[in-house]
Amino acid sequence: MSKPKSGARALIGEFSPDFVDLTENFLFGQIWERPHLSKRDRSLITCAALVVSGKTEQMTGHFPRALENGVTLDELREMIIHLAFYAGWPSAVSALTRLKDMAETGAEDKA
Repeated sequence: MSKPKSGARALIGEFSPDFVDLTENFLFGQIWERPHLSKRDRSLITCAALVVSGKTEQMTGHFPRALENGVTLDELREMIIHLAFYAGWPSAVSALTRLKDMAETGAEDKA
């Protein structure tokens, strides 16, 4: 099974090829391919971590990947609402805004 190429290659591939290699081979290779959690569960966990840490730029790549891995738009929305009380209201608003933008551009239709 071939692993997906990371967005890191397009963003910083020429600037930091070693980092891209680690991203593609270790993170999306060894870590994401471990059998103990499904890709769906890993996606939900990753998206939750991004919401909690306020990493909205990374949500642009991980929200669609979560949909590809079987997480529904409703589940992403509910996860963000749940985390609003743990991560803070501003983090939830930012995450919901990213999710809304993705939904309006049709990114969820590609999943």
